[in-house]
Amino acid sequence: MSPLRNLRRLGVLAVVTATLGGSLSGIAAAAPATTAGVCSLPGIERLCPPKTVVLDGNRLLLTKLALLLGDRTVKTSLGNLVKQADVAVTAGPWTVADKERVPTSGDKHDYLSLAPYWWPSRPKTAANPLGCPYVQRDGVLNPETTAVPDKAERLKAFSSIYQLSLAWYYTGKADYARRAALDLRTWFLDAATKMNPNLNFAQGIPCKNDGRGIGIIEFSYTFTQVLDAAAILSTGAPGWSKADEGAFKGWSSEFLAWLRTSQYGQDEAAAQNNHGTFMDMLTAGIALYTGQSGVTKDILEKAKAGRIDHQIAADGSQPEEIARTRTFHYSTFNLVALTRLAQIGSHAGVDLWGYRNPQGGSITKAVDFLLPAATGGAAQWHYPDLNFTQYAALDSVHAAADAGDRLARAALPKVPAPPGGDLYPVRPAAEQLDDISTTG
Repeated sequence: MSPLRNLRRLGVLAVVTATLGGSLSGIAAAAPATTAGVCSLPGIERLCPPKTVVLDGNRLLLTKLALLLGDRTVKTSLGNLVKQADVAVTAGPWTVADKERVPTSGDKHDYLSLAPYWWPSRPKTAANPLGCPYVQRDGVLNPETTAVPDKAERLKAFSSIYQLSLAWYYTGKADYARRAALDLRTWFLDAATKMNPNLNFAQGIPCKNDGRGIGIIEFSYTFTQVLDAAAILSTGAPGWSKADEGAFKGWSSEFLAWLRTSQYGQDEAAAQNNHGTFMDMLTAGIALYTGQSGVTKDILEKAKAGRIDHQIAADGSQPEEIARTRTFHYSTFNLVALTRLAQIGSHAGVDLWGYRNPQGGSITKAVDFLLPAATGGAAQWHYPDLNFTQYAALDSVHAAADAGDRLARAALPKVPAPPGGDLYPVRPAAEQLDDISTTG
């Protein structure tokens, strides 16, 4: 029996009708009603929406249906995603345990990284081999930090897990799922290779400290991709078992406890700029994934005053981010966190898209502020940026358009796609499209 006939038999084809004639909000509303009854039956998980935390699982299912109907936009986007997955399927796996430099804990299973924008201020000598003290040069990467591999390998591992899981979901190719599962188990679960659930040694500054709360941002963005990947694999992927799912939820719960109780976690939660926004996104996402919905809602509600009130001015500018040396990058970066946080809110019943702060600022207004530069280039951006990248705004513009922002929707055709193509149609959540390997 064909996949389409299976969908018709299960009643899911009603969603296709909504796709052809309804609005996106109508489609999302239709999907749970048509699938809820069958998702409890054994053996048909792949016909059910993944229980994702940022991505909309109902929309992923509808996108799969659109592929069956031959939607050209989705087919093109999936082709670009598969190109990435075809590279990832033979790369890795990666582990924190293969580094030569050991944290002061003496345990290679502890994640280790160095602050990217801190530099030695004095010549290195036998008496002062590190050139201490270190001083900050905002936005300028110290190449010495790349000698510690955990940060770069974390980015490769988490991106690969995400790409492979999505590629499996849409194509059904078992190799993608098995490789994503291997990468997940290697980084998080296997005794010989797993990372300890803490970031005690992230973004340390030589001669000054072993780690900082600011280092949590190295996980805040990409770990939510891994949560969504695990949720996708849990819809019946080969190579990912119920035991794997339970173990990863256990690891994530331990990590969330460390984030919420450690001094570093409390320091990051208190940050007023993108660091605080990403911390909220990280903790709200983990809480949702591990079934702690009350914690998720509390974080989201507090984000209205704690993030949107403070971070977005009446004209939509982001004062904390335009004070940096890479103003467009950090404005889009913070919007990635805000829009993803708003998507978590849609799962938890907290509306961040519709929230307006006392000055009149909102997430959509912050996106609108970027539109002249996103569509017209650097000449339309009136702040300094060491490396202006126009396409960095694309996904946030997509997300705002999906949320009903007419200005964003009208601007979309004028925003250039990144070199790898526009992936938003098959992974509809904002990702940072320019280089984040040096973000701090």
